[in-house]
Amino acid sequence: MVGGGYSRGMTTATPSHECWSYDDHQTLDEYATEFLRAGLAAGERVWYVPGPRSRTVADWLRSASQSARPDSARIIVRQDAYTAGLVVDPAEQIATYAAVTQAALADGFTGFRVVADVTALVRTPEQRDAFARYEYTIGRYMRVAPMRALCTYDRRELGARVVDSLACLHETSHASELTFQLYAGLTRAETVLDGELDMATEDLFSDALWRTDLDPAGGEVTVDARGLRFIDHGSLLAVQRYARTRQITAVVRTGLSSAVRLAELLELPNVRVEMVQ
Repeated sequence: MVGGGYSRGMTTATPSHECWSYDDHQTLDEYATEFLRAGLAAGERVWYVPGPRSRTVADWLRSASQSARPDSARIIVRQDAYTAGLVVDPAEQIATYAAVTQAALADGFTGFRVVADVTALVRTPEQRDAFARYEYTIGRYMRVAPMRALCTYDRRELGARVVDSLACLHETSHASELTFQLYAGLTRAETVLDGELDMATEDLFSDALWRTDLDPAGGEVTVDARGLRFIDHGSLLAVQRYARTRQITAVVRTGLSSAVRLAELLELPNVRVEMVQ
């Protein structure tokens, strides 16, 4: 198995939903600045929702906004960007960002882009569970709407395990040892799985599956695993447990012939693995 450090989704040329976990701000600030700079260059409205110790990006954005189109860049306090309350409501938060995106389009911008430090929103188990469900679901909106986001987490405060449980639900993870991504497909009946799964990721992957909002079509959900490079038996069994509990069939579509053979050996009644090119 190849080690992690950078994971990119395979189904879109340019990921819309990215995650960065950080130990210090320097590398993150450099990437966040370029991320927002690209948005301004593309004619998008950009927001920056900073953490408590970050000033570099905010200072740059204030300077850049002076030569940009009026109202193209905003520095937003967290309370104004996210729904009120200690626990995020996924549907309400998606509606909030959808309204912001539509307002940007109505004002003549090409789309909306945000960098947000959301560490403070995931400090408790209840907060993390709700926000993980939001992270997964907002990804579907961003696949069809002109919105892009870079979500950032303080790894020193949260710990690697917590960060990975959130980062794996994005199309792309930076500065992480995470080896897989599980993110929303274009419909609620489809999810996308990229990367590598083995014993070390089994619990993380199982938890991620249960945080999706998959809604079967004709009794089936599809796992688009064309970007999957490796999967072990424990991970296939995790899919089987999920599908059996929900009384559905999970159709895993992958280019891995080894996954097809493994599924045949395991005789999984609720999982069908199909070869695709």
